[in-house]
Amino acid sequence: MERIDLEKAKTIAKKKGLKPGKVKGTEGIQFTKGKNNRLDVIDWAEFESILKKRGLAIYESGGWMKIMKA
Repeated sequence: MERIDLEKAKTIAKKKGLKPGKVKGTEGIQFTKGKNNRLDVIDWAEFESILKKRGLAIYESGGWMKIMKA
């Protein structure tokens, strides 16, 4: 897996119909299509803030993205 920046993640997310999401009641984040009751869709600024605060980074391989510790 290759670490990617937020701009590349946004491009991939847009192509796949994904949005930034936050697990309700937690600081957990993931990508969502917005149809999961456990997730709230958030804006990219909040998503980026949580990434930095928690020391996370976005990794990509073959079009799949994963959020992991940096």
